[in-house]
Amino acid sequence: MLNEIPILLGAGLVLLGIFVLGFIALKTNFPSVILYILLGIVLAGTLNHSEILHFSSEVAIVLMFFLLGLEFSTKRLGSIAKKIWSSGLLDLILSLVVSMLIAFGFGMDWFSAFLIGGITYATSSSITAKLLDDKGRMANAETEFVLGILIFEDLIAPIVVAVLIALSAGDAFTSTDLLLLVGKIVGLALIAIILGKTLFKHFEKFLLRIDDEDFKFALLVGIALAFGGLALLLGLSEVLGAFLAGVMLAEIGKIERVEGTVTPIKNLMLPTFFVYFGTTINVGSGIPMPILLIVLLIWSVIAKIIVGVVGGKLYGLSKRVSLRAGLSLCARGEFSVVIASIALGSIKVFGGIYIIISAFIGMLLFSYANKITTKIYGKPVKKKKNLNVPTA
Repeated sequence: MLNEIPILLGAGLVLLGIFVLGFIALKTNFPSVILYILLGIVLAGTLNHSEILHFSSEVAIVLMFFLLGLEFSTKRLGSIAKKIWSSGLLDLILSLVVSMLIAFGFGMDWFSAFLIGGITYATSSSITAKLLDDKGRMANAETEFVLGILIFEDLIAPIVVAVLIALSAGDAFTSTDLLLLVGKIVGLALIAIILGKTLFKHFEKFLLRIDDEDFKFALLVGIALAFGGLALLLGLSEVLGAFLAGVMLAEIGKIERVEGTVTPIKNLMLPTFFVYFGTTINVGSGIPMPILLIVLLIWSVIAKIIVGVVGGKLYGLSKRVSLRAGLSLCARGEFSVVIASIALGSIKVFGGIYIIISAFIGMLLFSYANKITTKIYGKPVKKKKNLNVPTA
């Protein structure tokens, strides 16, 4: 049993397993994320209590969103927010509210239905961002819209989690509690903006004075982890905190100086997040409520495609690009796992199975998004474009 052997040996075996699966994915052009999740599922019985794997996955997801936040200065983030709110609201209604009503229609009580709606709501930010990078789509026309939807969901999902936790504990979640939660999110964002405009305004010059990469690494990773930890301390998501830490440093002149230091360690640790994600899913208890599961899986895909097609059009994208965006939003992941962990009994098992299947479906749709849009709209006409999108 891996949990009975030295931690270092277990960690080394996991990393070797990640290397083998990554090599297979590279040679077969199969999404590596799926293989990492499958490794976690296979090792769930022996690794589900691994503290080092859990910590590694937490650091990996924080660094990923820290680097993602670097792509968005406050000016650009404000510009995106003005354009994304209507699409984000459409996403909330279709993916959470309608899913909740479907579960209620199948005989669930309102709390259980709310749980199901929460599980089906948020697109996996980590899986989607990883696939955007792996497939070389960071510079595509739809990427800014997709990331905007993910950011909107990352702001809403912590509120959903907090409400569910309060309800599951039997406490009344009042409007005062909701206002306090929103206030924490706004406050954390303001702290990031103020620090970015003041303390970190000349951060690039300071980095240039640091010749030792080890000290530079400690500084940058420390900032990302500290801000993510501050978000946790406030009862928010570490993903949100890490993203805001990136936004805070996005004000510097050349973000590649930060990216060059942090990216290698992120690349090393990120697969452990997906392995750990797999270990949290228990698939050995059968499939409860299979008809509801099928209905929600179908609706989940339809809802996200509608968000892409309609929301993308509102955002100013073409029909082709909007459809490709919708097909890229279907994977569920980390927030769904957090919400599913609140559930008990058959609903927890149901949530776990839903997450696994929807993650696979979402990754497949993402991988074939270009082919599907070409099949529907034909080959695109080549023309020069001036795109304002994130750099790879």
